[in-house]
Formats: sequence, structure tokens, C-alpha cells
Amino acid sequence: MRHGVEDLVEAAAAKLGHGLSVEDLDGVLIAYSANQPEADPARVKFLLAKRLPPDVQEWQLSHGIATAVRPVAVPANPGLGMYGRVCVPLLVRGFRVGYLWVQQGAEEESSGAILAALPSVRLELDLLAGLLLESTTADSAHRRGRESEFLAAAAGDRTAQAAVGGWREVHGHAPWHIAVLLEPDAVAPEDPHAAVLATSTAAIQATAGIDRALFTAGTATHAVALFEDTSGRAGHAAVLTHYERELAKRTGRAAGRVLVGISEPFSSLRELPDAYAQACLAAQAAAVDPELGELVDVRTVGAYQLMGSLAVEPTSVNFALLEAEDRNGELLPVLEMLYDADGAVQAVADRLHVHRSTVYHRLARVRKIIRAEPLSGRVRQELHLALKARRWAGRPRL
Repeated sequence: MRHGVEDLVEAAAAKLGHGLSVEDLDGVLIAYSANQPEADPARVKFLLAKRLPPDVQEWQLSHGIATAVRPVAVPANPGLGMYGRVCVPLLVRGFRVGYLWVQQGAEEESSGAILAALPSVRLELDLLAGLLLESTTADSAHRRGRESEFLAAAAGDRTAQAAVGGWREVHGHAPWHIAVLLEPDAVAPEDPHAAVLATSTAAIQATAGIDRALFTAGTATHAVALFEDTSGRAGHAAVLTHYERELAKRTGRAAGRVLVGISEPFSSLRELPDAYAQACLAAQAAAVDPELGELVDVRTVGAYQLMGSLAVEPTSVNFALLEAEDRNGELLPVLEMLYDADGAVQAVADRLHVHRSTVYHRLARVRKIIRAEPLSGRVRQELHLALKARRWAGRPRL
């Protein structure tokens, strides 16, 4: 990957006839062209140290490069030992991944010639941006800091919430909702840092170009995305598909099933922790109950909402009796299907590929074991909740 960046920098430098360098969002050197005939003192120090001095970085940032989407001419600063230069923001579908710098010569009073020549290296710039998004963005100190701040806000840190509220991509876009992307069948990571980097980078890639996706963060077990709230879910479906592919690319595993849990909308960042908890709960419920689907709003998960607030999973005497007697796994699955199907015996028989009489026979066995009617109000409520609690006990821990 690095070799590809260097080749592109050399190709662009040859076309422009100027020395070039590429740095990440933190001012760390990524690559530079071999031919540096007009390097100024500040540039020489930068190439040797591999990191911008704070005063040089401050001077460059003062000209708006952090928010620019077009090339920016940065004037000379003799006090810092700097000639003039041009900064080209490297963007992928609007996402900033780094900067390419073109050094002016000592005798060049204007950046006009450089700006006029930049269209000739458009292809190299686009390829560079793609490589940087692929290799450096999620692991930059700048990105890690922002993700940590966002996750702290989601954990209830009021200072972090205030900071996130001021971010350009967040401010003015309320109401929002949270989506949690979870690969439920993934094994526990051996290297938590590598796992965070994988989920973080996959989420960045998966949401690039999705306008409603405002920010993403990765954890060792899942990714979190802040969305501008809308009623549609087409963008979420696209993110899910892309995330499956991108995560597989980074972990070396075959693409696994990915689930998206979605919170209720909220308009104050003080509600962010509750929304995050809702999205986690929805993803966990989808992991233990495939009937819910892959894109799951928290309001659709039924009794799992209640279980998420309990310290222990509920059970009951009748359920314990059935569980002990159901050695072949024939009774409890029928009961759960029957409850989920609102008592439609034929629907359960069709799903199990058995005759209706088989379903009725298993219900009779249940009655005999618990000495009560399993379809009556209170007993049905008790057993249905206990069945869902058994599923909930096997949820991924986030």
C-alpha cells in the first residue's frame, strides 16, 4: 500500500515539475517525491522529522485547509523558513483523508502556475485519496481522538457530549438516531486494538457517500453510526451490505452476517447514552432471534426491550418443568412458534412440515407436564416471556 502511494506521488511530481509531499490529518509525513530542488528550511526539517512542527502546522491550518474542499494557496512565511505552497485536500466522496502539498520555488511569487497545472494530476490525486482512506484514516491520532470522544459521549460524559454537539457534521442535523452494526457470529478478538481498527475502518468505508450517516466509531465488538433521522432505511441497508464486505476484507474472514440495531430518534445529545443502549439492545435481540430480521428498530423487538433493563433473565416454575421434560427439543420450539404466530396452529404445522395433529399432540403433552392450559392468558404470557428470556441469555455481550 505504501509503495503505491509513493509511486503516485512521484508520477504527480513529474507532471507538475515541483516537489510534493503527502501528510495525514495530524501533520505526519506519509510520502514525498525524491526530487526536492526547491525545498525550503521548514520543508527540510519536516522531511527529516516526519512530523510538522506545531508553528508550521498552525500557519497552514490558519488558511482554512482543515475545511477546504479545493486547493488552497498558503503564502510564504519567512519567519518560519517557508516558501509559498499549495495544499490540495485529499477527499473521498467528501471524506477528508489527508493533504498533498506542492512546494513553490524560491523565485515563484504566485501559485497560479501550480493551480493551473493541478487538473493534469486529477487521476493521481483520486487514487492517492483512495489509498489513504484504505490505509491510514482510521488509525490516525485525529480520528482515534474523535471516535474516543464520541464513545465517551455515548457513555454519558457531559463534557464529551458538549464537544460532539459542536462538530460541524453533527451541529444542526438533529434529530438523530444511533445504529449499531454487529457481526453476531464473530469470535472474541485476540487483539482488541486490531479489532477496533477493523470495525472503525469498515464503518468509515461503509458509510462513505451515505449523506445521512454523520459519524462512525469502532469498538472491539461492533461499530456505531450516528445518523440524521429519517423514516426510510435504504441508507442503512446499503451500509449493512458495505460493512459486511469491508469488515471481511480487514479481518481476513469470510463475510459474516451483520445486523443493524436502530434506536429511537433523539434531539438532545444528553439522550445519546439512552439511544446507544437502545441500538445495542436491538442488535442483540436480532442476534438471538432471527425472526426479527437484519435491520431492527428497537421498538419492534417486543419483550427484549424489558429484558434489557433487568439484572437477571426471568424464568418461572412452569418453564423450568417444561425445560426439564423437553429432552428432545420438541415442546418448547412449538410453543414459541405458536405464540409468535398468534396461536395459528396450521402456520406452525406448515413451518415444521408436520400435520396439525402433531402440533395438537405436543400441546397436550405440555398441558400434562404443567397441569395448566398453555394458551390461556397468564400462562401464555409467562411461558412466552421465559422463552424469549432463554434466547436473550445467549446474546452477544457489547
